[in-house]
Amino acid sequence: MYQVDYDAELQKHNEVLRRAYRIGPTDQVLDIGCGSGQTTRDAARFARAGSVVGVDTSVSMIERAHQLAEAAGLHNVSFLRADAETHHFPSESFDIAISRFGTMFFADFVTAFANVARALRPGGRLAMMVWQQHDRNEWSVLIERALSAATDVAAAPPTSADPFSLADPTTTERILAAAGFVGVSFTDVHEPVYYGPDVASALGWIRGFASVNEIVQRLNSASTELILERLRQRLTARASGEGLWLDSRAWIVSATRR
Repeated sequence: MYQVDYDAELQKHNEVLRRAYRIGPTDQVLDIGCGSGQTTRDAARFARAGSVVGVDTSVSMIERAHQLAEAAGLHNVSFLRADAETHHFPSESFDIAISRFGTMFFADFVTAFANVARALRPGGRLAMMVWQQHDRNEWSVLIERALSAATDVAAAPPTSADPFSLADPTTTERILAAAGFVGVSFTDVHEPVYYGPDVASALGWIRGFASVNEIVQRLNSASTELILERLRQRLTARASGEGLWLDSRAWIVSATRR
């Protein structure tokens, strides 16, 4: 079975984000939540005479990012296993901080973005992509409706972080202003996410989501099968010869450090 990953899922978003970076050839770039480093490698190709540091909390992702950067022959890239919310970056050392869906999971947004601001030079830029509201994202609505089939799960607050925590422009602008950013702007991104060539691949990808696992672990086997069947039906209805694409909406949020 085809194995979906985030780079495949977000291929359309990545094309839009690359155009939005405006990274110069000598820029020093910080990539927040870099994952396996696709966005870091993209940035390195723009910053040919500069450098890029990719940061992620996952050991396995950082190891994979190292391997892929070496395979690509990129020598202006480094990777750091760290939490961008609290890591002590050298102050005023970056021209731009970028992130592809890597900033919505901070524990304390003002503290985290203030830490990023300190790492940027005065006038340095932030360019990040975040999801818009849940109900504007077909992939999230589809999953929620399938999970609602379960009746034997006790009500409990989710423990996984909210991927839509920066969806509201007013809230996000207030957070960034408190953290030391000005000139906050939002660009609408309306592109589909890719869940694989067929229903089986899409279902396997969704089963790996933390929010789905939280629910499934609290269900009996009958309810689990009911949820999976509901997911199969909804995914089958969206499948095509071009694979399984689901509608989504995101923001590119841009801001400047004071």
